[in-house]
Amino acid sequence: MIVGIDIGSTTTKAVSIMDGRVIHKIKTRALDAVTSATGAFGKMTVENGIKIGEIRRIMITGAGAGKLKDDLFGIPTGKADEITSIGTGGIFLAGRDNIIIANLGTGTAIIDARNGSISHLGGSGVGGGTILGLAKKLLSMSEFSDIMKLAENGKLNQVDLLLEDIMDTDLSFLNKESTASNFGKMLDSARSEDIALAIINMVYQVIGVLSVFAAKSRNTDHVVVTGNGSGNLIGRKVLEEITAMYHVRFEYPEYAEYTTAIGAALSADFG
Repeated sequence: MIVGIDIGSTTTKAVSIMDGRVIHKIKTRALDAVTSATGAFGKMTVENGIKIGEIRRIMITGAGAGKLKDDLFGIPTGKADEITSIGTGGIFLAGRDNIIIANLGTGTAIIDARNGSISHLGGSGVGGGTILGLAKKLLSMSEFSDIMKLAENGKLNQVDLLLEDIMDTDLSFLNKESTASNFGKMLDSARSEDIALAIINMVYQVIGVLSVFAAKSRNTDHVVVTGNGSGNLIGRKVLEEITAMYHVRFEYPEYAEYTTAIGAALSADFG
């Protein structure tokens, strides 16, 4: 059994892999890298009755990986490159090579994985951290679940400037309900629900359009979505609207949130 641990800036994910299958998975949050890694590892082993002797190797990746210098719990512990881990995990979960991966975390990384090569195309500082930061300032809210619940009853036309606000007809492939400017209207009557929805909408529109450009640059019409933000149902709806406009489809594989940890674990057989 190999354990992969992805120490992110806000969340740490751990998985165990054996015989090419994901056996266990867990998420934790802590203030520092060492506490995050050991806490995730300990929680996974205790809750699932895993014995230390069953673990052949631990592979660590992510923003906090560099802060761990020694083996964990006496188990051989290695480091895996984060971009390579995203690509390796994405290929594994998608079940095929030649894919574009949009990894949605605190920020967003876009990865090209094809023909045995994994490269970082770029990305954006816009991601889950953007949602939390803006919501904290604009809505005095800091729990993601609360922001999502609030946004369910929001109306974009109270905050965003839409094409129908400035034009009488559709424009190119855009319909009259398409966004002309995020937060470009912001009516005095806009409610907290409207602002919450507008924040999420803006973040996923940026991610979606960047992903479309990346996919088209590689002559593909699919993007594999991974990372914490892959499970955001409101975000998925935004990406569906982008699919309708640009004809690039977004896929959400099982265990998408754990892609980087899975890739790290799989790298043990290549390192």
